[in-house]
Amino acid sequence: MKNDDRFFRVYTEGSEFGTKREILVDRETGVQYLFVKSGYGAGLTPLLDRDGKPMVKTVYDEW
Repeated sequence: MKNDDRFFRVYTEGSEFGTKREILVDRETGVQYLFVKSGYGAGLTPLLDRDGKPMVKTVYDEW
């Protein structure tokens, strides 16, 4: 992945041939997203804390 990509992956589980789950972080906002892919379907949603606010990654050691 190039350093100028908007999103970077912090977690991956599953496989390309089954269900795959990834947590992505937006480099500009720090907001974390859950991406799930299964078969021909996929979904993306922001991760929320217990107050319903988006989870923001504040440690930028992966950048």
